Amino acid sequence: MAPGNPYSLNQSDMPIQTASQIPLPEVDLNTYKPKDPVPVSIVKSEIATASASPNFVRHVEFDVSGTDLENRVIPGQSLGILAEGTDENGRPHKVRLYSTCSPTGGEDGNGKIYATTVKRVIDEHWETQELFLGVCSNYLCDRKAGDIIRMTGPSGRRFLLPETYEDYNYIFLATGTGIAPFRGMAIDLMRSGMKNDVVLAFGCPYRTDLLYKNLFDDLDQKHKNFHYLKFVSREDPRTDGTKPYVQYSLIDRADLMNPILEKDNTLIYVCGLKGMETGIYKILGQLGLFDYLRIKEKLNGVDPLDWTTDQVKSYIKPGERMFLEVY
Repeated sequence: MAPGNPYSLNQSDMPIQTASQIPLPEVDLNTYKPKDPVPVSIVKSEIATASASPNFVRHVEFDVSGTDLENRVIPGQSLGILAEGTDENGRPHKVRLYSTCSPTGGEDGNGKIYATTVKRVIDEHWETQELFLGVCSNYLCDRKAGDIIRMTGPSGRRFLLPETYEDYNYIFLATGTGIAPFRGMAIDLMRSGMKNDVVLAFGCPYRTDLLYKNLFDDLDQKHKNFHYLKFVSREDPRTDGTKPYVQYSLIDRADLMNPILEKDNTLIYVCGLKGMETGIYKILGQLGLFDYLRIKEKLNGVDPLDWTTDQVKSYIKPGERMFLEVY
């Protein structure tokens, strides 16, 4: 749908949910389940942020050689980690899923070494003033090379690049450790000799939190069709004084984004903190790019600027050409 008057949509204008017409690859799923995890060893754990960052994010690599995970995990899928010990009720900790950040074939190219990007969850209960530590994130970040952990997976069949990946343009929108799947996808696409446009817009609070910056800067410099956009929310205010959250890449870089967004073969992938989709949906609505959304009739005639968070949750879902993975 070309941009026009986006507020006078009627029922016939609304994108209709259909079975996926974008050919996604067949993948292995849940080879190892939480009741029967596989032991794997950690081969590397290194800080992924700059030394001055107030956050603790690590790039952690696992050796899955000799298991049924070998050469069977692709970008967009997740691996499960089971932390040792029990919860406050005496039950074993539940599995936590972490997106692989590795390209197809893993870090080693032979499908034996896969990696993830994990942030230590450290917070305070405001009412009790007690420190809260995320169980699995801290467990995983505490592990050192040579340690054995229990792994499940792979999980995920939807947040994948299409089989005919070369037929599409891509806009990747990420915050925080939501960058993980895009690291693997970007490496795969650029290694393949991709000719279409690939845009990665990454949002974080401080410059010290630009994860895998050297890699993406290098891809940007070497490939004219790869575009790396950085949005640092607490350091670089927009001209109107608002914080430059990643969704503003769609309008602040309209010179780059608009020609790509308006193509019928462009796909949007969103990964990061839950809630970021509200801003993205509203901006797509403002631009009249409704092909990326499925909007229920109750929002007919409502200016996207006036869409509330509750309305977005209730009446808007990703369309055929948008893939969403938030947490």
